[in-house]
Amino acid sequence: MTDVIVRDVRIVPLDTDADQTGPGSSRDPGRRDILVIDGQIAAIGVALERPEGTVEMSGEGRWALPGLWDHHVHMTQWGLGQSRLDTGAVTGVEETQALVRARLTSGPLPPSGVVTGWGHRSATWAVQPTVAALDEVSAHVPIVLVSGDGHHGWLNSSALALVGAAPTAGVIAEGPWFAIYDRLSALPGVHEEGEAGVAAAIRAAHTLGIVGLTDLEFGRPWEQWRHRKAEGMPLVRARVGVYAEGLEEVIAAGVRTGDLVTGTRGLVTMGPLKVISDGSLNTRTAWCCEPYADGDRLEDPYGAANLSAHELHELMDRAHRGGLHVAIHAIGDAAVHQALTVFASTGAVGGIEHAQLVAPTDLELWGRLPVRASVQPAHLLDDRAVTEQCWPDRSGHTFTLRSFLDHGIEVVLGSDAPVSPLDPWLAMAAAVHRGPLDGQSWHPEQALSVREALAASVDGQRLSVGGRGDLILLDEDPLGAADGTSGDQARLLRGIHVSATVLDGQVVHGG
Repeated sequence: MTDVIVRDVRIVPLDTDADQTGPGSSRDPGRRDILVIDGQIAAIGVALERPEGTVEMSGEGRWALPGLWDHHVHMTQWGLGQSRLDTGAVTGVEETQALVRARLTSGPLPPSGVVTGWGHRSATWAVQPTVAALDEVSAHVPIVLVSGDGHHGWLNSSALALVGAAPTAGVIAEGPWFAIYDRLSALPGVHEEGEAGVAAAIRAAHTLGIVGLTDLEFGRPWEQWRHRKAEGMPLVRARVGVYAEGLEEVIAAGVRTGDLVTGTRGLVTMGPLKVISDGSLNTRTAWCCEPYADGDRLEDPYGAANLSAHELHELMDRAHRGGLHVAIHAIGDAAVHQALTVFASTGAVGGIEHAQLVAPTDLELWGRLPVRASVQPAHLLDDRAVTEQCWPDRSGHTFTLRSFLDHGIEVVLGSDAPVSPLDPWLAMAAAVHRGPLDGQSWHPEQALSVREALAASVDGQRLSVGGRGDLILLDEDPLGAADGTSGDQARLLRGIHVSATVLDGQVVHGG
């Protein structure tokens, strides 16, 4: 931990109701110094005295914000994705086959012996993925292609045999797929590949102003982060989740949400119980109140719940009584409704992750609960086409960010990396414009303002005395296009340059 004083910065106001003239208010035109001592903001003022031994940084009039957070990542998967075959741009089976063939001839296989890809989104393809299609590419080299939503795997016969899976004709989705993915992580070289990717990803995150992550990785992420800190991984704050299979162990150890994870230099805390209550839109397993518009081609035209209401109640009640918050993955409106009902009946605290499709009639109940909406706005860029195909009659009820705020529901933003890039500026731009930079806004009535998007990306922090010693310096004023169009505002956000990142009083990027 290092003490630092940052001179001559302009604090970006994040609260629209601020009417005082102090630092960070909407009427404050001045520049300030920010002093961080022992990882905490100790003073904000003009020409502050520098304590002996304190590092001094010149802000040069740059704009200052609290450090950014990504509130939903799968860090090991994101790390592995840095070296995997990118299939995100493919538009069909034949194009995928060509891409995999090119990979097989481009160089040696990884130590695992498996060609692994990530990113395809097959929901709108005229011809759906099959095992036979990948067998045509290679009958001997195992091929595993993970869908861009992470909810299904497309394997060839060699890969199915490698992981001990039963023969099948098409993709493997949801619970059976998650079990296979866990087996893949134990293959030779995968751990080392993932950890190298995580280190590189953290360094890249610092350049974007990220100081903290909510890591909802499978397995035992608290142990992963303890090892990472011991092995000199770049600094980052992390809040780690636990899944049902580890719940009793965590409760028995007396660990509660918010408790520090020992051996992590005070930067890693216990987070929520994570429950995946339904599937995804791309895999067409998100659980809905009404059938998918193209549901005649599905085994279950409504999608499906992964747990009954009773099973979900038992899990959430156990976590709540054990002192843990709860994070419920719910994408379809039926899954969101079930989650809200169980939050109400158990008194549990936490959030709904994704909340992609929400019935307007559920917003009033939600607004009365201590439950936040943890949303990944960049998903709307990827899911627009499939939404209009599968949910054309309810697309106005997707990614309802404005409705959340209007009903008093706290909103926090994230990426769900590797489902979308670990880039908070992309997430904020998507929340503000709801479309590509060169395209029209999709349901603009549900957009956030730039100030609201920024406030949803800083883990509730403000640059004020007593706050965490995390801050970033920007070369541009993020509110500088407030009078422009949403496209102008999104372009400004995407072009922001983070010139310095301070984490726990230490300069981890720039200076």
